[in-house]
Amino acid sequence: VCTHRVRSCSSIRFIKSKYVCVFDKSALKFSHQQRLFRTSAVSCGQIVQFKLSDIGEGITEVTVKEWYIKEGDSVSQFDSICEVQSDKASVTITSRYDGIIRKLHYSIDDIAFVGKPLVDIEIDASKGVAPEEDVVETPPMSHEEHTHQEIKGHKTLATPAVRRLAMENNIKLSEVVGTGKDNRILKEDILNYLAKQTGAILPPSPKAEIVPPLRKTETVPAAPKDKARKIPVPVSRPIAFAGKDRTEPVTGFQKAMVKTMSAALKIPHFGYCDEIDLTQLVQLREELKPLAELRGVKLSFMPFFIKAASLGLLQYPVLNASLDENCQNVTYKASHNIGVAMDTEQGLIVPNVKNVQVCSVFDIAVELNRLQSLGSAGQLGTSDLTGGTFTLSNIGTIGGTYAKPVILPPEVAIGALGKIQVLPRFNGKGEVFKAQIMNVSWSADHRIIDGATMARFSNLWKSYLENPASMLLDLK
Repeated sequence: VCTHRVRSCSSIRFIKSKYVCVFDKSALKFSHQQRLFRTSAVSCGQIVQFKLSDIGEGITEVTVKEWYIKEGDSVSQFDSICEVQSDKASVTITSRYDGIIRKLHYSIDDIAFVGKPLVDIEIDASKGVAPEEDVVETPPMSHEEHTHQEIKGHKTLATPAVRRLAMENNIKLSEVVGTGKDNRILKEDILNYLAKQTGAILPPSPKAEIVPPLRKTETVPAAPKDKARKIPVPVSRPIAFAGKDRTEPVTGFQKAMVKTMSAALKIPHFGYCDEIDLTQLVQLREELKPLAELRGVKLSFMPFFIKAASLGLLQYPVLNASLDENCQNVTYKASHNIGVAMDTEQGLIVPNVKNVQVCSVFDIAVELNRLQSLGSAGQLGTSDLTGGTFTLSNIGTIGGTYAKPVILPPEVAIGALGKIQVLPRFNGKGEVFKAQIMNVSWSADHRIIDGATMARFSNLWKSYLENPASMLLDLK
């Protein structure tokens, strides 16, 4: 049969053909991968191509890292389908439909493109499901018919699944800011809105749940610290020198680093270094650590460094600004979204703590604990990795004293913190005492930040850390 078109009418399928020949059962072949001849017993199913939607930030392709389903599995709305990784973050893709998985379009580590099918899902047409994507063997429905919702005189872009989630949680879509294409409201927008209203922290993927640190009374006795462990251990197995060269594509966070550092080359960097006496801060942290542990939070030095930086940015807002590509306009950021460089198995990532200017030191510590846990598990979302306005890199956790940090566009300043060392210093009476010394290295965009401004900011930041009690006067 030379088939021109297959149409479905109730449970009966009509075939229009120009030429009809005698054929046996084996002649009934699939003329297209998704164009099927079926009996009336199963004709109520529709095959939906579930496409990878726009996940924002100009991302056009992602790498498929893990499938949570396989062909033949049944899924429901909001069930996790797969985890993908862009050059900025890992994202868990969830189903919009109830149905059965019929085909996976990609394998692990394949590159998936925005707007292309991820999986084929067979749904029950009798339930009146209004799919967002084109349905095989049925005329495609207009986007305007099923992705808009009339609210107070204007239309809001949202899929039926997102509208259902909003309705179940009594959320008005008009109050939610959409981050998708054309301001489309995504499932993540609903969850983020719900988290802000309830104060809950929602995990971005179905991986192992992040467990907060145990209380002091529940902690397992730690093994005694052994300084010898800090010495790098040589490789025990013999290194194979023979072999072939191999070429691998630049993907994931490494690809993001290439883009960012290429853009950073256009910035004239001004460097400034100094040393900080953290003796009083070390004592203060030792006093506050047990209190933080009772609340289930690990208190490091970083929350103090971040809060002191925010207090300094209030006095020198040009360091919390951005410069447009044509160098014609400077935008002073109202929020202090301070990024923290982290070394992970996926590479260098820089999540940021949002709105530090209105956070306490404890609030910052809680958020840092969350970001570090998610970063170690590779579960940081796009919202955690974007929107930064100023960055601190604690290279001292690995080693070293001074560094030459590279600015992360569109930011205009960054600081690199060295390790804390016990060194001899002189007090005001000329007496030698044991001091906790840390070195800091700053880089600033010399097009809008002069050396004197950078030095004054550093001196103010230094004064807060050397005299932590002085921070109380300016804390909000």
